[in-house]
Amino acid sequence: MLTTYAKTKLQEEKVFKDPVHRYIHVRDQVIWDLIKTREFQRLRRIKQLGTTYLVFHGAEHSRFNHSLGVYEIVRRIVDDVFRGRKEWDESERLLVLCAALLHDLGHGPFSHAFENVFETDHEYFTRQILLGETEVNAVLRRVSQDFPEKVAQVIEKTYPNELVVSLISSQIDADRMDYLQRDAYYTGVSYGHFDMERIMRVMRPRENGVVIKESGMHAVEHYIMSRYQMYLQIYFHPVSRSAEVVLNNILKRVKVLCASNYVFKYEPTPFIAFFKGDVTLEDYIALDESIMLAYFQFWMKEEDLILRDLCRRFVNRKLFQYTNLNPFKQPEVYAELRRLFLEAGMDPDYYLVHDSTSDLPYDFYRPGIEGTKKPIYLLMQDGGQCELSEESQIVEAIAGRIKVDHKVYYPEELFDDENIPEALRQEIQKLIEHI
Repeated sequence: MLTTYAKTKLQEEKVFKDPVHRYIHVRDQVIWDLIKTREFQRLRRIKQLGTTYLVFHGAEHSRFNHSLGVYEIVRRIVDDVFRGRKEWDESERLLVLCAALLHDLGHGPFSHAFENVFETDHEYFTRQILLGETEVNAVLRRVSQDFPEKVAQVIEKTYPNELVVSLISSQIDADRMDYLQRDAYYTGVSYGHFDMERIMRVMRPRENGVVIKESGMHAVEHYIMSRYQMYLQIYFHPVSRSAEVVLNNILKRVKVLCASNYVFKYEPTPFIAFFKGDVTLEDYIALDESIMLAYFQFWMKEEDLILRDLCRRFVNRKLFQYTNLNPFKQPEVYAELRRLFLEAGMDPDYYLVHDSTSDLPYDFYRPGIEGTKKPIYLLMQDGGQCELSEESQIVEAIAGRIKVDHKVYYPEELFDDENIPEALRQEIQKLIEHI
């Protein structure tokens, strides 16, 4: 049973000025209290786009910005579009607002690179923050004792009401609608813009999730193409991936040095628990990007040449060059490059790095294929439902098509390094140029 706290409204509405949604409105005491928690404020110190700011200089926005944006989109849907419709249960309102606000709570610094090296899982830590001894948990428990678990279930997509889950996680959810527009705004590109107002107006609640009125199909097509372009042009940008490769190698090198009992000039105290695989919730919450960047500057003065060089590259944006090479299709070329790099005195584990990306612009449901996502359904004039790609020629053309891009990253200045014999440099350059 919900407490009166769940229904408490602020005496005066709080408003955040936002460059994407113009205003973000907070009327519920619970939402305002969650925003003020230590764990939510930490998201100010986690960039939404990781290393992308080294390519698009405006991309300094945080997961705090994004989380507020997702909350606002969901608030507008349930308060302005769903309210009064028989398929929408008003008692689920606060639950879905909290889930929207807190869905990214467990993200760590430079999330993807960090998770790759230290084998952490932001979804696991989101759950720990929601259910552990945290300020967020204390606020949620004031609603009801089982409320933190319900919020966690919505974020984990295990909550029994599929409609509630679909607002946060589906192929046309508030999360995607915010980050596409927000990331486009801060990177200065036009790809991510689409008619969100139109999409929200044609959303309708149904028992198994949100459906879109047939008349809104063209707005949805625009949204899917925007997502497609954002992934190609922004999220998979090769220079941003180069920065992530360097970042990944810094963390990998520090982990290796720690395991070999290397004596650091600047002891990586905040990272020790991660190296040992014995991370407490407090360890995780305490680490953010400001701490990591400070240590990168400290490590530029370390005795270890590889760590020192990689940190210098990241801090001063001296990133790796790249070439199109798929080691799985050309294993002999990749193996030869590794041999030549070793001969040149450059450890290929750190200086010749394969990276690949892939994404589905629209993944419609195909029975028997694991991992496919629930499709977008159109609500037809006769009341029936139709899967989007069956009606849209544009979506049908890209549905289920996976684009995979393989690159190998390396330091371009090796070609001018006089410490490497000229014949060896020319051999490496010739091999790379003829891939």
